[in-house]
Amino acid sequence: EAVRRVLLLGEGNFSFAASLCGAAGTYVVATCYESEEEVSGRGRAAESIRRLRERGAEVMFSVDCTKLKDYFFPEKREFDCIYFNFPHCGRKAGVVKNRELLAHFFRSSAEVLTEKGEVHVALCNGQGGTPADQPRREWHNSWQIVAVAAGAGFILSDVHPFKAETIHGYKCTGYRSQDKSFCVEGALNHIFTRSMPLLYFKPMICKIELESQKVSFQVPEVLVDKINRGFLELNSNHPVRTVKETLTAELSQAFPLQNIDYCLSLLHRGHLNGICHSNIFWTILSPEDAPSTEEMSNGLANAVLFSHVDFCRDIDKNGCPNVQEGCHMSKEYYLRPSLLPYAQAIIQRGTFVPGTLHILSGPVFRKCLIAPYCMPVFHEMVFVCAVNRGTENSCIQRMVNNIENSIHSLHQTVSGFKLNINLQEATSFETTELNDFAAFESQLSKIQYFICMEIDASGFCEKGACVGIVRTAHYELVSSELVFVFASLNLDLLAMLICGIPDWRMLWTSDTRFLCQFPRGELRLFKSFSLYPPSYVHDVSFWVPDGEQFDELAFHTIARWVSGEMVISIQLIDSFQQSETGRMSLCYRLTFQSCDKALSRQDVAEMQLLFRKEIKQRLHVTLR
Repeated sequence: EAVRRVLLLGEGNFSFAASLCGAAGTYVVATCYESEEEVSGRGRAAESIRRLRERGAEVMFSVDCTKLKDYFFPEKREFDCIYFNFPHCGRKAGVVKNRELLAHFFRSSAEVLTEKGEVHVALCNGQGGTPADQPRREWHNSWQIVAVAAGAGFILSDVHPFKAETIHGYKCTGYRSQDKSFCVEGALNHIFTRSMPLLYFKPMICKIELESQKVSFQVPEVLVDKINRGFLELNSNHPVRTVKETLTAELSQAFPLQNIDYCLSLLHRGHLNGICHSNIFWTILSPEDAPSTEEMSNGLANAVLFSHVDFCRDIDKNGCPNVQEGCHMSKEYYLRPSLLPYAQAIIQRGTFVPGTLHILSGPVFRKCLIAPYCMPVFHEMVFVCAVNRGTENSCIQRMVNNIENSIHSLHQTVSGFKLNINLQEATSFETTELNDFAAFESQLSKIQYFICMEIDASGFCEKGACVGIVRTAHYELVSSELVFVFASLNLDLLAMLICGIPDWRMLWTSDTRFLCQFPRGELRLFKSFSLYPPSYVHDVSFWVPDGEQFDELAFHTIARWVSGEMVISIQLIDSFQQSETGRMSLCYRLTFQSCDKALSRQDVAEMQLLFRKEIKQRLHVTLR
């Protein structure tokens, strides 16, 4: 078994290092900032140093924690764990100086830490500035440790009390650079791990089969990390697939089933009743010799891609239509916003078996405003059943009962929170009460019922979150005797509610620490591996072009793209109209926060600059 290499920094009297030394499979390198002569005069330091050396540990002096790679040969730089207990610049240094110390320390640690290593930083009560501190200091008066660590690519993955009394022989020292102890009551140990790098969306071409031909299309840049992820494929352990498979198994007890996923294309063409063009991700088909995604990632395709975009400029890189003379949107393709048209097409072709529950599932794509449960892509599951007139209500009840039983069985294995699922008439909801999923479905056709789910302590409104809809339809040209019952479920939202996943973006993370929590697809209560992520606020104000309606949906879509989905909130905080000219000025507040990656102030500042540039260019606003 490999030896675990542990580096300890800033040891005052080496009593902490001595307590760790001797553990099986662990090699300790203990260091301090002062010289051996300075340290040896401290109480018990000489004894601890002697014990360390006797047990085979390496003891180093005059080590600067901000320049760690200078002290180790390249082959000895990789440590599995780095400890820095109660760092301080010394004497009466304030919070700003200590933040700077931590910032340099984290950057230095990144150079000597293994890929899956940990950095442990113990701080006195209140210094860290996280909600784990009780009482919690005001942010500006804390060391802001999570934001500081993010600058070096680290996320806070765990935090727990630093229990000095449980560490054999440990005695803290160094109060104001003296051989004096200090109060460690309420101190916390912060455990940091490496973050996945931030995602920057780049142009991408996707190849698919469409209408019996192989074609390529430009993927809207805001969706490049969400195309062809395979969450519902047979070898997937993703919780979204587990929810789908459990629903399918439960419904098979009540209905004969037919799965028709195999014939569904990502692209659709033609008119969708009630759907505004601006809610859809439009795209254009590329030439037959268009490069693949792999070739795009190698930078070989820009000339081909952009020469084709120049051919018809009615669609931009985020799938926004800019209708110009000579361009007809009815001839263009768009990423499917719903699976309902596919179900309707199967019915109208007459290939439907009455009494059989037909199942369609797959990702759908919809432009939406930035809000906690508004997803530009999610996995939809559609059930369709043809029944005799007069029996549709019985079919609806059977279908919903089986869906409810599936969700209850999944939820009971995950948590003890109380779960309520109910069928509510659509007429009992005001439009403003609908979440994004329900509101969009309401545009497609008339809805009879909403399937609502409510979990105690989930924070949802009294009526619960709408996770599905039920509608009925008649197709006289197909059959005058049959009624078609449709049910549609948002699998992503179901998985989030069942597993306690607070942020839809986490479902799409590429960090393996997400999926490893669901071995073999087994659902469990999700535990975040990025605690208390820092948030940053930026404002932007501008004049709207004269005589134009401001496109807020495009504004939000640009924010999603330039930030890599790091904007979690956009609020209109001020508007002003000049009485003399009638010009309208708007001011929006953007809040940036990641759920799974390190996000630094510098990262956000660059995103904000790019955002200002893009809205000026694409929305023709005049920045203030």
